[in-house]
Amino acid sequence: MLFDTHAHYDDEQFDNDRQTLLASLPEHGVGLVVNPGITVETSRQAVDFARCHPHMYAAVGIHPENCHDFCPEQIQQLRQLAAEPKVVAIGEIGLDYYWAENPPKEVQQEAFRCQLALAEELHLPVIVHDREAHADTLSMVQEFPKVTGVFHCFSGSVEMARQLVDMGWMLSFNGAITFKNARKAPEVVRAIPLDRLMIETDAPYLTPVPYRGKRNDSTYVHLVAETIAAIRELPVEEVVRITTENGKRFFGIA
Repeated sequence: MLFDTHAHYDDEQFDNDRQTLLASLPEHGVGLVVNPGITVETSRQAVDFARCHPHMYAAVGIHPENCHDFCPEQIQQLRQLAAEPKVVAIGEIGLDYYWAENPPKEVQQEAFRCQLALAEELHLPVIVHDREAHADTLSMVQEFPKVTGVFHCFSGSVEMARQLVDMGWMLSFNGAITFKNARKAPEVVRAIPLDRLMIETDAPYLTPVPYRGKRNDSTYVHLVAETIAAIRELPVEEVVRITTENGKRFFGIA
């Protein structure tokens, strides 16, 4: 059984076939999926997906690209959504300094800090987005030593990975690890303990080779497992078993 620990089925690219696709995932060997929100509204949608499909779970949060209008009232809305029984994390939250049109750094940092505090309050892990903001993201999670989580689509260095592992954090990898220009990610996969690895699609984005350019979905997550197995020189079945166990342990899924 595969566990896609990060997929965005609220995205409009799934509007034409969302429910059919979600219902079919177990037939494709995908036994578990976590759908993180990126706004309050998509967090509500993630909760709805989890209610409708036994194999789906939700995370609730505000993505750094979507925090232009961040205000304390949104934290209360996330708090209420997090009370739902199948909400397993606060996410997707973090920092993104890549796009010039993103909210100012100070706004992103305020939203991130408030959501880390919410996770601490609710004793939930976090799903962190970190793009071109490694130093600030690491510094901010260190402000909350009682909070642990996962850096999804990890793009940092081996040194950063080891520091996060020492802090009790997880790292997750998606289709980007299959790209020809992937360099850092394979080095990190070789360097860190297998019990700190999870796999994901980040659907509908970052579709793995050989389907790059097409819409991504959880049926392709096996290609991430196969790539990690090749890097670590392990049977694919072993990587699937370990990453699924890691994901269930991390998110508290029985």
